[in-house]
Amino acid sequence: MHEILGEFLGTMFLVLLGDGVCAAVNLKKSKAEGSGWIVIAFGWAMAVTMAVYMSGFLGPAHLNPAVTIAMAMTGAISYGQVVPFILAQMLGAFLGAVLVWLAYRPLWNETKDQGAILGTFATGPAVRDYAANVVTEAIGTFVLVFGLLAFGRNNFADGLNVFAVGGLILALGLSLGGPTGYALNPARDLGPRIAHQVLPISNKGDSDWAYSWVPIVGPIIGAVLAALIFGMIP
Repeated sequence: MHEILGEFLGTMFLVLLGDGVCAAVNLKKSKAEGSGWIVIAFGWAMAVTMAVYMSGFLGPAHLNPAVTIAMAMTGAISYGQVVPFILAQMLGAFLGAVLVWLAYRPLWNETKDQGAILGTFATGPAVRDYAANVVTEAIGTFVLVFGLLAFGRNNFADGLNVFAVGGLILALGLSLGGPTGYALNPARDLGPRIAHQVLPISNKGDSDWAYSWVPIVGPIIGAVLAALIFGMIP
């Protein structure tokens, strides 16, 4: 139960801080309005870092269904833990998005751009090409999971490995985030997308369910491939 609680709380903090930086940049009259992609990339990197620190004392702090699946494949956790972890991650992601909505509540009324509002919650492609978008998400998540597995074979001073993970997220955002907004995490996208659907957000439009499968399928493909290939390394 401690591990499941850790996945719930960690993913909640991840989305609260990660979608929070998207809200800061996207919403009208925000003090950070228009500050751009660099701020978003750094914000997400720090969101991952802080979320892992804040939940890692309870469990492995995957905070990502694709990572959980990969870790089960490598034997780091049992397959019986996969579904409870994923459910906790999804609920945490949903609650994190609700907290972002509450934190920025006066600013939704000021924002008329429906795409900017959805982009605060969920990812979307710069160019809609579903096959290419899946490939982009798979490549990014492959690098993420391969990196996580490789970090496990390195010797870090206590606690420093978490900053390495944050650095990896920053690198992924800056280098591979442009085409799809680098979901890399089914819970990070689907939980907030559901929140966007059900919350009474001013000026919101469609939740773009036609795209919603891409940030689920792409990351899982990338994570599975990373686990398989890393497992071949002696």
